[in-house]
Amino acid sequence: MEAFSVPGLPEIREGDDLAALLAERVDLEDGDVVCIASTVVSKAEGRKAELASFDPSERAESIAARLSDLTGEPKDPRFAQAVLEESEELLLEAPILLAVTRFGHVTVNAGIDRSNVPGADLLLLPEAPSDSAARLSAELGVPVVVTDTSGRPFRYGQRGVAVGWAGMPAARDWRGETDRDGRELDVTVQAVVDELAATANLVTGEGSGGTPAVVVRGWEFGDHAGSDELFRAAEDDLIRAALRKWEFSA
Repeated sequence: MEAFSVPGLPEIREGDDLAALLAERVDLEDGDVVCIASTVVSKAEGRKAELASFDPSERAESIAARLSDLTGEPKDPRFAQAVLEESEELLLEAPILLAVTRFGHVTVNAGIDRSNVPGADLLLLPEAPSDSAARLSAELGVPVVVTDTSGRPFRYGQRGVAVGWAGMPAARDWRGETDRDGRELDVTVQAVVDELAATANLVTGEGSGGTPAVVVRGWEFGDHAGSDELFRAAEDDLIRAALRKWEFSA
């Protein structure tokens, strides 16, 4: 398989037709998968925001004050309020804000970005990234994965992950298949949209590259069952249950 960036995309603004901009710059083929950064999807959908538009609650003031004490740096309670409003739940309030977004993704600061946001203070994640992917997939005629970068428990560094997808299952379900010794696999479900997102992130890079869309060509899902379960349900999430009982102390 190969992965290559879509060249020449302009700075995306609210109302821009992302599908048209992509189609003008690349000839897509059957079997291609388009991976596109959530940042440009958010920009097209008008998800820029100003800190001044967030009126901090008592909880936001408390969170900001505690983080200021821990870090020795001033923290803006308006940002804490933005995280609260973009979250279904805060799993941690210190030493980081670990949020469950309203569409099920668990990430620091509810995925709110402050980088590469000309003309605004903040960039929020798309409200419903899989719906965004579905609209793009319908117009482009190929599967679409909306990506973001995210840290990982137990490891340093970030990698690309899928926050939305359409036109293909989220995972290959290997359960019921056998290994080379004939043993039946009973737990293996491969999160292929995350793996495609990570592949795309190797090409797009970080910082000022300005290449937010990648085409993956020559990859095949194969003859496997598919699954759309990617975000673990709260009742099945042992880590989330443990975090709810854990209190940070410094």
